[in-house]
Amino acid sequence: MTQSAPKKYGIIINTAKCIDCKACMIACKVENDVPEGFWRNWIRPLWDVRGSRKAEFQPGQCMQCDTPSCVAACPVDATYKQADGLVVIDPLKCVGCGNCVTACPYGARYRDPATRRADKCDFCRHRLARGEEPACVLTCPTKARIFGDLNDPDSEVSRLVGEEKLVRVIAPHVDTRPNIYYHEGTRLLDWAVTPTLPGNVHMEREFWQGS
Repeated sequence: MTQSAPKKYGIIINTAKCIDCKACMIACKVENDVPEGFWRNWIRPLWDVRGSRKAEFQPGQCMQCDTPSCVAACPVDATYKQADGLVVIDPLKCVGCGNCVTACPYGARYRDPATRRADKCDFCRHRLARGEEPACVLTCPTKARIFGDLNDPDSEVSRLVGEEKLVRVIAPHVDTRPNIYYHEGTRLLDWAVTPTLPGNVHMEREFWQGS
């Protein structure tokens, strides 16, 4: 019997369907008890799309990267990548140094002001353990997000990645190989930045692009 590939979770976002209702942000905040003034996900507006006065809205969150700079930056291995592709944080190991926060090119991490520990989106892994979708995916009224197992050839996300021209948000000088995709035609915003890595962190050559 052929052994099936391990799960690898990903999301495809259709920005043309996003109406900036922020239901995904509120659902995430409530589901994960995100502190006041912080968010695990966001929506960035882009005005004057393709010469018109129409706005386009680009949802974002932790990209669950295959080459996560946050993992390399953590001095105590509190941030790590699971077999299912999720990049997660062990709160018992986190010392609150903030290395991972500045190492993320997407600005997807923050330090909880109460615990001083790092936090971010983890695709609501407590919901995944119950066989449920992430809160942001479930609550979207226009179904702008499609969630699933990228390694399952029968899943919708796997089919779309294989059949459609999708794009990813890549930081100017680094490629962390994110697992959130956007539909072709999305005019990607420039919110990804070059990460600030601790002096003892050295990424593979393939990580750096055009440097």
